[in-house]
Formats: sequence, structure tokens, C-alpha cells
Amino acid sequence: MAEQRSRKRRASKPKICRLCENKVHHIDFKDVEMLKKFQTEKGRILPRRITGTCLDHQKMLSTAIKRARVLSLVL
Repeated sequence: MAEQRSRKRRASKPKICRLCENKVHHIDFKDVEMLKKFQTEKGRILPRRITGTCLDHQKMLSTAIKRARVLSLVL
């Protein structure tokens, strides 16, 4: 008979979008320092479940990061 491990999941507090808190309506692709906060060391875009951003801001982030990549502002 297989052992069943009881794993207790810790209730995490809900992530709040930092961009909504600061009332950001537009993400500029030239703001490299802010874009780097939402990327890994290798330049990949971090997912929503890790950063806690809302859907609208995540879409704006991804397009801003991709535009900055084209202009070689970020990796």
C-alpha cells in the first residue's frame, strides 16, 4: 500500500499588483530600471504568478520589454 504524505499548504497572502497600487496607466519601454525588476538575470519575462501583476499590466510589461529588446535597451 502506498504511503500518503500529507502536505500542508500554507495559505499565502494575495499578491497585489504594484503597478495598480502606484496608479501606473502606461509602462514606458525606455524605463529600463523598472523593466529589469520584472525580468530574470537572463532576460526572460517573469510570469504573473511570481510578480503578482494584474493581467492588464502584465500585457503592458511584456510589450514594453519586447520593444526594449528590439532597441537593445535590455537583454
